[in-house]
Amino acid sequence: MTKSTTTYWNPLSSENHGRWAPISGLEGMAEELTLSIDPQTGEYTRLTRFLPGADTSRFGGKRHLYPEEVFIVSGRLYDQAFGLWLEAGYYASRPPGELHGPFKTDVGCVVLEVSFPNHTVETEGV
Repeated sequence: MTKSTTTYWNPLSSENHGRWAPISGLEGMAEELTLSIDPQTGEYTRLTRFLPGADTSRFGGKRHLYPEEVFIVSGRLYDQAFGLWLEAGYYASRPPGELHGPFKTDVGCVVLEVSFPNHTVETEGV
């Protein structure tokens, strides 16, 4: 099977605001919109929107056993693990096990994520 497909549309337009879903545990701070997913492999492309003032510090950083790519579409996001403000245009290809976050934003931020959960590796300490 392959990732789902769709014709051109603008997920950032106001008419699609209702398609965003709160992220469990981050209600009021972050929302997500899955753009494409492969139900067999779990690979997905998603937008994550951090709302202005969001701060995930209480949850600590995050690691996972699969690679992912992230691209900052708009706004800015502070990644405490790197001590860096990620502005629109920043890109990262994260290897399995890499610590990222916690995150905070003052103005809000939209992040494009492409994740590959079927490409897991055993990583010490993850």
